[in-house]
Amino acid sequence: MSDIDAIIVGAGVIGLACARELAGRQLSVLVLETDSAIGTGTSSRNSEVIHSGLYYPPGSLKARLCVEGRQKLYEFCASHGVQYRQCGKLIVATQDSELLLLHDLLRKGVANGVPDLAMLSQEEAQELEPSLSCIAGLLSPSTGIIDSHGYMLALQGDAENAGATIALKAPFVGARREGSGFVVSAGGSEPLDLSCDILVNTAGLHASVVAGAIEGQASHTIPQTRYAKGSYFMLPGRAPFRHLIYPAPHAHGLGVHLTMDLSGQVRFGPDVEWVDAIDYTVDLSRVAGFDEAIRRYWPDMPQQALIPGYSGMRPKICGPSDPAADFRIDGPEFHGTPGLVNLFGIESPGLTASLAIAREVADRVSPAA
Repeated sequence: MSDIDAIIVGAGVIGLACARELAGRQLSVLVLETDSAIGTGTSSRNSEVIHSGLYYPPGSLKARLCVEGRQKLYEFCASHGVQYRQCGKLIVATQDSELLLLHDLLRKGVANGVPDLAMLSQEEAQELEPSLSCIAGLLSPSTGIIDSHGYMLALQGDAENAGATIALKAPFVGARREGSGFVVSAGGSEPLDLSCDILVNTAGLHASVVAGAIEGQASHTIPQTRYAKGSYFMLPGRAPFRHLIYPAPHAHGLGVHLTMDLSGQVRFGPDVEWVDAIDYTVDLSRVAGFDEAIRRYWPDMPQQALIPGYSGMRPKICGPSDPAADFRIDGPEFHGTPGLVNLFGIESPGLTASLAIAREVADRVSPAA
């Protein structure tokens, strides 16, 4: 008999959502987290945007889980008192070559089941946002913003109320097969080995390293995780916008967009900088590129107004010259190890999709009754 039913590696938003889902299925659950607090990595270093689901290829995991997860997330926030606002988003074209990009997004969004998208003329877009400079826009009313920290605390509360345990400062060291399950080694001040039937790797930026430390995982089943750094700059005071403002997207990001938190603090970003190591320093020299990108859609932004904010890391499983990769949720049907699920490349829209991802993971190893 195993010590515990399921061990989850990583207490970011995906790990917490998985803990909640599995504990809700009457399984005993332990979450191992290296840091001294939950959600200190990618989960807390993002735009806190609830995405509608229009950016992703129809039929992809990103498309399906984003659309499913968005509805679940709004319902969760309403029922758990998590702060959010469905403020809507405008994606804008500032030159003729970007018009096709907007129409492609509209086509993808409709195919993915996003019901409320609307193409806007220049006049219609500027009627909504008079300070905006564009030649056309795509309105996504179901986009919103969320208190990501409040959301993760609510997930943790649900998981713990259902019997799950979150172990902080307890790094995953490795795992080996034993019988029909695993023996997992955890480090920290009190190292221990625990047996379990289910092992879920939600380690985000470190998912490839964790997978490589699980005995029996063939190297060809483990992608290389690359780091795409995204920096944010802040605007003191308030900007004259009610919606989130996004430029037409490019290959590995959604462009330097304007978002705000629930208090109205405006932030711009993220950009894309491929790096070899995790480093959350904001490079002040990047402000010139931000200023140029922002003025394409907000030419009247005050001069020298931007101040450094923060940065985050996207766990990419593609390279700078490759097409954007889909989520990978690799269960036993892929790698052949019963009870194991590895998650790779869970970047945006991972926050939006988190509840749907958790259900997908749980269904791979513990089908709901």
